[in-house]
Amino acid sequence: MTKKEKLLNQSLKLIHQKGFKATTIRDIAESMNCDVANIYNFIDSKQGLLESHLFSINEEFHLRFDEIIKSSFRPLDKIKRLVVIYIDLTISKPYQASLLVNEWRHLKEPKLSQFIKEREKFELKVKKLIKQGIKDGSFREIDVNIATYTLLSSVRWLFDKVAKGDIKVNRVEVEKQLLDFVLCGLTV
Repeated sequence: MTKKEKLLNQSLKLIHQKGFKATTIRDIAESMNCDVANIYNFIDSKQGLLESHLFSINEEFHLRFDEIIKSSFRPLDKIKRLVVIYIDLTISKPYQASLLVNEWRHLKEPKLSQFIKEREKFELKVKKLIKQGIKDGSFREIDVNIATYTLLSSVRWLFDKVAKGDIKVNRVEVEKQLLDFVLCGLTV
């Protein structure tokens, strides 16, 4: 791992632990055992760090979901694959993914508005997929907004728990449990 990669990983970990506002460049430098000036060799600002990580992980979600949307899978199978994307990115990039839940609010304009538009585009893709599933009989008649936000909130909590190390993750078991709950709820 390069020094820049170590710096970026450490800064993400600190942001997750302390929050974006409370994390300073000095904190990052101290955690890396270097001078503050050395940090600026790798990043232009704390805001720039947040922007690059948020837009990078957001783009990865969009690209992977777009591949699924373009596939020949039925809507139900596409929803299943979406849940798997969330699990995969959460496990492989927990600190970046956790930024999507909490820290995006600290973006400054115009990046904040741009990020909100990207987030809304993602939600629209999910809504469209749910509508297709209702139309083809894969899903029962349900309010599309409620279904979309319930689905997304069902997987967003995982980011925080994995990053904090609060749960030990068996990827296969998490997929099974989340898919079962998202698709069947609490009914027997």
